[in-house]
Amino acid sequence: MTTQEGKRIVMITGGTSGMGQAMAKAFVRENCHVIIIGRDQNKLRATAQELEPYATWLQVDVSQREQVVAAATKVVEQFGHIDVLINAAGFVRGVDTTMPIKEAEHEWDAVLDTNLKGSFLMTIAVAPHMPRPGGRIIYISSIAAFTGGSRAGSTAYAAAKAGVHGLTYGFARELSPQGITVNAIAPGFIANTGFTGAWSEERVHGIIEQTPVGRGGNVNDVAVAALYLASPEASFVTGEVLNVNGGWLFGH
Repeated sequence: MTTQEGKRIVMITGGTSGMGQAMAKAFVRENCHVIIIGRDQNKLRATAQELEPYATWLQVDVSQREQVVAAATKVVEQFGHIDVLINAAGFVRGVDTTMPIKEAEHEWDAVLDTNLKGSFLMTIAVAPHMPRPGGRIIYISSIAAFTGGSRAGSTAYAAAKAGVHGLTYGFARELSPQGITVNAIAPGFIANTGFTGAWSEERVHGIIEQTPVGRGGNVNDVAVAALYLASPEASFVTGEVLNVNGGWLFGH
């Protein structure tokens, strides 16, 4: 890994697709060096090559403590510090009361391990290496944390993202006095991602009808929100869950 002196160092989990990839591209455009974290080596390599020479990658399962610690150590050995951590790794799996309990538990554990535990482990591993003041931690949550999801079966995902809000508040209490801000972004409907790409036109149309701005979101809507929260201008914003949903849900 090499970078030009003076660039901010940004680690992004789940950075190979959707919102994570859009944020990686946005931070590179802002003259940062981005380290993309994920599990799929081919996707990692392809994304980093697209952004060379200002992006590199590490294959990491964020639910595995040893891998997380090794990744943080490797980045710090190369760059000396980490300015921004964005926890975007996550996925949805259906869990409902009609499932055999063993299957439900397996799916629950998988969702919580990546979406919630992974964000926790990354924060614990990276926070000691952030500048004080100036460090930035951002979690990618979801409107599902407030609504329970748009359909039945989203319980595990909704619980994980509600837990992410708990991480946001708890770590903001701990780290903000040291000059590290901790915030979350809660997207609503974001079109053409791994979460929503297979949704029917009828379902999408129904959501847009409920959205005051009259359109679906796109990954760049989330990326610009992350750029703001990571910026020096956002130094007085911490413990915030920023809704990026076009008004589909507000007042939370």
